[in-house]
Amino acid sequence: MEQTSLSGGFADPSLDAADAFRAVMQAMARPGRMYEIGGAVPPAPLSVAAGTVIMTLCDPDTGVHLAGACDVPALRDWITFHTGAPLVDAARATFVVGAWGDVPLDALPIGTPDYPDRSATVIVEMETLVSVGATLRGPGIRDSAQLNLPEIAAFQRNAALFPLGLDFIFTSGAQIAALPRSTKVT
Repeated sequence: MEQTSLSGGFADPSLDAADAFRAVMQAMARPGRMYEIGGAVPPAPLSVAAGTVIMTLCDPDTGVHLAGACDVPALRDWITFHTGAPLVDAARATFVVGAWGDVPLDALPIGTPDYPDRSATVIVEMETLVSVGATLRGPGIRDSAQLNLPEIAAFQRNAALFPLGLDFIFTSGAQIAALPRSTKVT
């Protein structure tokens, strides 16, 4: 492994992981709201936010699929070293990370009626996150929220599958926002 795969972890693992976990849970509980997150410094092309989410949520029991430009040796080594998570194909992924156009949505697990939790969480790397664009409604949103989603139709189809479906975490720089499968998008 290269030196970059050994560096970039949490400086204070207990506190950094706790802070990051809290930010991820807040984002999932309040769809469309943006939160700052940090602590990890992953290799390019991954953002600080995406790397921190992976270090916080992934472990040897959670398969990770790297889509498109994220599938590079330095990032593979970094994830393996810091989390122990196996790198898997899209159909077996618990977590998927990549740019929107690179993520194979139709190949990802959406859960089963008996086990809807056996679905993938998609970490979408974005240029920016802003509170404009698509309108979000549902659990955790007082009236409505807005978020610049890469498209609308895919999220509408996903919400129609509820309680099955995918959950999304959007990352940009050190910011995250989330879109659980229960959120309606217009």
